[in-house]
Amino acid sequence: MNLRLNKVAVCGLLAGSFFVLGGCRHSAAPPQQMGAMPVQVAPVTMNPVPTSDTYVSTIKSRRSATLQPQVEGNLTRILVKSGDAVRAGQVLMTIDPLKQVATVQQQQGTQAQKSAVYDFNKIEVERQRKLYAEGITSKDALDNAEQAYANSRGDYNSAVAQTQTQKEQLAYYQIRAPFAGIVGDIPVHVGDYVQPTTLLTTVDENAELEAYIYIPAERATDIHVGLPVEILGSGGNGEQVLAKTSISFISPQVDNGLQSILAKAEVPHTLAMLRNSQLVKARIVWSTSPKTTVPVLAVTRIGGQAFVYVAQSTGKGYICHQVPVTLGDTIGNNYPVLSGLNAGDKVIISGIQFLADGVPVQPLG
Repeated sequence: MNLRLNKVAVCGLLAGSFFVLGGCRHSAAPPQQMGAMPVQVAPVTMNPVPTSDTYVSTIKSRRSATLQPQVEGNLTRILVKSGDAVRAGQVLMTIDPLKQVATVQQQQGTQAQKSAVYDFNKIEVERQRKLYAEGITSKDALDNAEQAYANSRGDYNSAVAQTQTQKEQLAYYQIRAPFAGIVGDIPVHVGDYVQPTTLLTTVDENAELEAYIYIPAERATDIHVGLPVEILGSGGNGEQVLAKTSISFISPQVDNGLQSILAKAEVPHTLAMLRNSQLVKARIVWSTSPKTTVPVLAVTRIGGQAFVYVAQSTGKGYICHQVPVTLGDTIGNNYPVLSGLNAGDKVIISGIQFLADGVPVQPLG
């Protein structure tokens, strides 16, 4: 009797246990695919994608001067060094002016001589006029005096002008900054003999810069003022957009040597890392249209070919499928997809280094 009761109790406990377990199984979430790897996925979306071309561009300052002397002589002082910031009119170098000082002094002596003759003839013509008025001298004597006076006056005025010219020449023995800017390389030294063909230094103002972009002539019909331009620089994560600007000038002529058209784009004043004559890349955006894009994290490359893994449904779960794609240039953290994917495809963006074609996966996003 006791044995039978124990069997009944055991059966009751087992039935209760099955009931409890069955109730728990009924309320739990559906089980994951056996052996499936959890992965993050992102749908392929349509986003505005620009159509663009990148060209090598030269940064040029609107105010850049190459300094060469206008006189000959030996350098006596160099008052600045490369990289110095100078103000407009500041003296940068001096050339020995002793010869010109002697020329000025000689001309001043000539002027004094002409002045003495002029003063004498001025007095003489007044005297001859009085004598002629009193009938003491002849008309010829008066005419001669007036002619001598006019000649001496002309000689004196000429001497004054020549003296002033020689004094102004002295200013050329001081090399001054034409405007405020930064001093470039100084290839000369104190004591060097310089002449008008000698390069002394350069002064550049980096406040007003332009990007000179040479665009192939076959793009002539596509170029117009106002086209967006991105100035690109190299960084730790590849090319970075340093500034956004637009085309402000288009040359009416084609460069014969390059068969290209010069376009200019103003560089913002805040872009202090750029310098005159620096080479950068300029991306011209021709148009913008919606295209499919994928995150950069979803892309792998094998032998130069780009691939992404797509989570495909099998009806009972998901497997990853490796799809070759053709991509455009990066736009932020995304690649535009030129071919290989459709909008809505779920691309895998995590753990792709552990995947292979056909591996079961469990999408998490």
